[in-house]
Amino acid sequence: MNNAELQALKERYVAAGAASPNKNFAAQAENAIIHDADGNRFIDFAGGIGVLNIGHRHPKVVAAVKAQLDKLMHTCQTVMPYEGYVRVAEALSKVTPVRGHAKVMLANSGAEALENAVKIARAATGRTNVICFDGGYHGRTFMTMAMNGKVKPYQGDFGPMPGTVFRAPYPVPYHGVDEEEALRGLRMTLRTDSAPESTAAIFIEPVLGEGGFYAASPSFLKAVRDICDEHGILMVVDEVQSGFGRTGKMFAIEHSGVEPDMMTMAKSMADGMPISAIVGTDKLMDSSGPNSLGGTYTGSPVSCAAVLAVMDVFATEDILGKSLRLGDKLAKRFADWQERFPFVDNSRNLGAMAAFELVEDKQSRKPRADLAAAVTAKAKENGLILLSCGMHGNTIRFLMPVTIEEDILEEGLAIVEAALQGLS
Repeated sequence: MNNAELQALKERYVAAGAASPNKNFAAQAENAIIHDADGNRFIDFAGGIGVLNIGHRHPKVVAAVKAQLDKLMHTCQTVMPYEGYVRVAEALSKVTPVRGHAKVMLANSGAEALENAVKIARAATGRTNVICFDGGYHGRTFMTMAMNGKVKPYQGDFGPMPGTVFRAPYPVPYHGVDEEEALRGLRMTLRTDSAPESTAAIFIEPVLGEGGFYAASPSFLKAVRDICDEHGILMVVDEVQSGFGRTGKMFAIEHSGVEPDMMTMAKSMADGMPISAIVGTDKLMDSSGPNSLGGTYTGSPVSCAAVLAVMDVFATEDILGKSLRLGDKLAKRFADWQERFPFVDNSRNLGAMAAFELVEDKQSRKPRADLAAAVTAKAKENGLILLSCGMHGNTIRFLMPVTIEEDILEEGLAIVEAALQGLS
């Protein structure tokens, strides 16, 4: 079927709230290139929203998935376990920088990982409340919607949110919230909204994902760790978007040297197969009763095979080095654009987790979401999939595979540059 035929079916049968505005339908992809149902070619700078750090259909992942399909597809691991689940748990426990010996629970999505992290934190502490940060994004289930630090489009149509979630400022100096102010706000939240003895955990993204690709400084993360230790609160780090090599380390928290009590991860851990994980210290992960955690499809054998293949790719193909080198290239190009274009500002990156903002001018720093929308639309018109994000909708973020070929990268960046020139 072609794009037009598929679009007609989508409009007739797919719920409007779940439907993409994109009228091109992906038909085939490899590394950083997607072809749609009409044969049009697109360079992918979105990576399925951070899912494809090692590219579309990495050969080792494809081979592992095909091999697993010939053996076992499903039993439900709580009914009859299988090797893949325990091997993934072993592999993740060895690379995840939590305090002490780590244990693992596998789930299906980032939101499901966060939901279970809340459950585990409550079971371990006997407390109910959680504190999250402005601009944070944790999912679309009810608890994670409440945890999100942005109302639209995630909460607006769905009525009251769970009432045990409280908010603190995230440090974004460019928009007027420095580290000192953010810490003051966190301490105030503990004083006025969620008493320490009622707070199970503080959840934080070391780099905001949907919130705009702002990285918390090592000193801020260490201060949050200290506050948690002072009050017996668990520190939970959400690495769903920033994990698995995007920042030049396996996990973004490693840049700070901080060891959290628990971490959540998903997206690029399986190169497109649905799976997520909660990794925490053994005492913490063993705090709830038998059969209290799980789900029918959690830790699918096929997805586990993909995770193990991804781990092999990281071990053998210098993915972290590629991420750092890609980040350096993006930083240089962004700096050039920031110098040339008065509306490009605040370019930033941690490894290949890179972004810049579109503003009225560098003096006012007034966000221009309309310019971001124009850039992403023009990019798509010229064969590039590009995403915006941020609390103000004015950030252009880059999530291309870190395995992207040099000529494809340059072709895509040239399309972005042309779109920026069109704004002048």
